[in-house]
Amino acid sequence: MNQEKYIGMDVHQATISVAVMDSSGKLIMECILETKAATILEFLDGLRGSLSVTFEEGTSAAWLHDLLKPHVSCLVVCDPRKNALLKDGSKSDRIDARKLAELLRGNQLHPVYHGEHGVRTLKELGRSYQTLTQDGTRVMTRIKALYRSWAIPCSGATVYAPRHRAEWLAKIPQPGVRRRAERLYQQLDLLQPVRQEARRDLLSESRKHPAVKLLRQIPIYSEPAQAHLQLRDELRKIVGNRDWCISFRWGGDLNECACVLAASAGLVRVCDAVAYYPDDDLNYELNRLLEDFRACF
Repeated sequence: MNQEKYIGMDVHQATISVAVMDSSGKLIMECILETKAATILEFLDGLRGSLSVTFEEGTSAAWLHDLLKPHVSCLVVCDPRKNALLKDGSKSDRIDARKLAELLRGNQLHPVYHGEHGVRTLKELGRSYQTLTQDGTRVMTRIKALYRSWAIPCSGATVYAPRHRAEWLAKIPQPGVRRRAERLYQQLDLLQPVRQEARRDLLSESRKHPAVKLLRQIPIYSEPAQAHLQLRDELRKIVGNRDWCISFRWGGDLNECACVLAASAGLVRVCDAVAYYPDDDLNYELNRLLEDFRACF
C-alpha cells in the first residue's frame, strides 16, 4: 500500500493551515497549527509514510525550510506568483492549503531555490549591506529635499560634508527646520560607519566562495555613449563625438563619493571627459569636482 502523503501548508505569522492528501488525492486530514517549531515537528512525527510538503515563498520560508528539511522526503518552496490555481474560486486559508497539496501531488508547482547553508551567511550580509545603503541614500535625499524646499541650491556633495555643515545650516532661517536638518545629519553620521562595517563583513565573507574568482573574470561591459544614453539636446551637444560612457554609482557614504569625484576629475583632466550629474542636471567642471572632492574630508 502506498503510504506517501502530500502536505500543503498555508503559512501565516501566528498559524499554519495544513491539508494532507494521500497518493490517490483523497483529503485525509485538515488542521490549524501554531507557527512554532515544536508544534510543527510534533505534527509531522504523528504522520506515517513518506512525507512531501509544500508552502509558498514568504517571510518565514527560510526558517520553515530549514526546520522541515531533515524530517520530510520532499520539500518544495513554491513561487506564489505562478500558482494560478490558488487565484481561482473561493479563497480561505483552508482552501489554499488544500490546493497546494493537490498541486504538489500533481507535480505542478514552480519551486523557489533555497540553497545550501554555505551561502546563507553571505545572503544575510548582502541584505544587511543593501538595507543600510538604501537607508543612507534615503537620508541624503531628504537632506537635499529639505534645502530645496526652502529654495536653497544644494547641488553636489558639499552639503553632506561635516566641515561644511555649520555653513549650510546657517542658510536655513527657520529654527524648527534647522533642527530637523541637524537630526538628518545625525542619522547620516550614524549610518555611515555601520554601513562601512557591513561592507567589510560582506567582502570578507564573499572571498570564501569560489564563485568570486569566476565573477572577477567577467570583462567590463561598455558601449558607445550616444547609444547608451538618452541625451537631451543640450547634453548631446556637450557630449559631441565622444566614444564611451562610464556610469558611476555610489551609496550613502562620503568615502565612496570622494572616490567617484576623484575618478571623474581624472577623466575630465586627462581624457577631456564630460562629468554629468543627473540628479542635479549639471555638467561638472574640473574645479567643481575638485572642490566637492576636498569637501568630503
